[in-house]
Amino acid sequence: QVQLVESGGGLVQAGGSLRLSCAASGRTFSSYAMGWFRQAPGKEREFVAAISWSGQSTYYADSVKGRFTISRDNAKNTVYLQMNSLKLEDTAVYYCARGPTIVVPTTLRGYDYWGQGTQVTVSS
Repeated sequence: QVQLVESGGGLVQAGGSLRLSCAASGRTFSSYAMGWFRQAPGKEREFVAAISWSGQSTYYADSVKGRFTISRDNAKNTVYLQMNSLKLEDTAVYYCARGPTIVVPTTLRGYDYWGQGTQVTVSS
């Protein structure tokens, strides 16, 4: 059984930064793509960023491109999301998820294990 635990969320002013972490259990973490998603109140869950198993390929939603950076440390079984220049519209619950081994999906389909989420609130 794979467990994903997000941390690092909180309250931040617009223009500020946060770094989210997602710690994964299991010895095969390094074999899988990983993704970050978010869900704002009343909205559907949406793709934010994804990274290949090696970390060499990364993908971003247009809304966060240039502001967010996804990375991973396979030795620590952890994936990160550095969020800079935060905007009010970034307020959401952020989830990490495990993807497949080869391709890196940019939609919810293909991600099989999900964390419980961490709240990010951006204030004016």
